[in-house]
Amino acid sequence: MTAICDVQSLKNEKGFSLTRVGVVGVRKIIQVGKPESEEKSVPMICSIDAYVDLPADQKGSHMSRNLEVIDEVVDGCDDKPLVGIESVAVAMGKTLLDKHSYALVSNVSIEAEYFKESVTPRGRRTTEVCKLIGKSKCTRGGKIVKTLGVQVTGMTACPCAQENAARILGCSKKWPTITHNQRNTCTVVMELGEGVEVRADDLIDLVNDCYSSPTFGILKRDDEAIVVINAHNNPKFVEDVVREVLRKIVELYTYMPDDIVVTVRSESEESIHKHNAFAERIAMMGELRSRL
Repeated sequence: MTAICDVQSLKNEKGFSLTRVGVVGVRKIIQVGKPESEEKSVPMICSIDAYVDLPADQKGSHMSRNLEVIDEVVDGCDDKPLVGIESVAVAMGKTLLDKHSYALVSNVSIEAEYFKESVTPRGRRTTEVCKLIGKSKCTRGGKIVKTLGVQVTGMTACPCAQENAARILGCSKKWPTITHNQRNTCTVVMELGEGVEVRADDLIDLVNDCYSSPTFGILKRDDEAIVVINAHNNPKFVEDVVREVLRKIVELYTYMPDDIVVTVRSESEESIHKHNAFAERIAMMGELRSRL
């Protein structure tokens, strides 16, 4: 029988190395542990991208190994869940380097829908959906960077339109005036050292506190009215959301090193315009602390 040729390992004559080669959009259900209890875990439907770098003299990457790594880590989480989606990404990143002896760097990105318990203003219990983001970058014999992110949807009420409406209508400042509203999506991503821990639930609560009002999947009439009143009592620009999130991050995570990189971006779906509004800040914790 003729031996099977390992085409991927053939010598490449073109002379270019590649930064990332791998598989994208691999969907798996992963049991992810929660930090408050080693026994407690939640199943998450995840989309996984897994890459390694490729040296200039190698024709191709062995992509089936990436899928083997994903399955191996996922199966391990069934028996002993890792705490946090970012820890799952780190486990995959380390194993990728074990499987690909020619690679120097691995990158893994995981996105998952996460259902979190919440309470409406009138005390009704709900379950709200948001997105979790876990990433890892592992360098052979060197640094491991893990990333945790959340994406949360809330509501903002425009301060500018409210001010102008109050002026035209001659309204008293005692009551919130009419204005237009936006559905806002805020994304917070934190690049952490391997030993630094952050709870995703804390980040989600932090973001919701920075909106004019959180939003909810189900609202009865009394809750609906309170959400609208609260939002109009607390008008915010998209810029305000980003700045408030940054301030709360600095106040909450006093233990974090100054070199932790924080990205906060906010996008509002405008109700009276055909475009969206956007704001973003990328900074190290040390920079943010110096501003406060």
